[in-house]
Amino acid sequence: MSTEINNEILVTQAGYDAMIAKLAEEEENQKEITERIKDARSFGDLSENSEYEEARRDQGIVAGRIADLKSKINRARIVSDDEVSTDTVGIGSVVKVHNISRNKVMEYRIVGSTEADVKNGKLSNESPVGKGLIGAKAGDTVTVEVPAGIVEYEVLEISR
Repeated sequence: MSTEINNEILVTQAGYDAMIAKLAEEEENQKEITERIKDARSFGDLSENSEYEEARRDQGIVAGRIADLKSKINRARIVSDDEVSTDTVGIGSVVKVHNISRNKVMEYRIVGSTEADVKNGKLSNESPVGKGLIGAKAGDTVTVEVPAGIVEYEVLEISR
């Protein structure tokens, strides 16, 4: 699911900050669910209490999300801007590429899988295109196998 080196998850600072914010949100959800459970118990017989059952189910889902986020945060290693090379594509790089097959120029930020968001130009280093671009230099042409077939990209520019 994520890039792990020695059990580390590589993330940008923005990705780490997003995980911290999501954890705070889920912990707030957990408090609200606890109150819902308390209220539902006051209705009496729990065996036929749909509010109670729903709140307990939600509690389990949120607890799982919190555990997952805490695990990722504890294993996260922030890739600082100083570590981002402009010589080769890596996590944190902004790479401008020419999709030769579609004759289209695109720009992506290569990020860890936990913060991938293709619609906003954040491409996971574990995606087929991300993997294909990692290690490439400006001027290189990389061939990537994607679900739709084979695509060739020319790396035009690498920045931070």
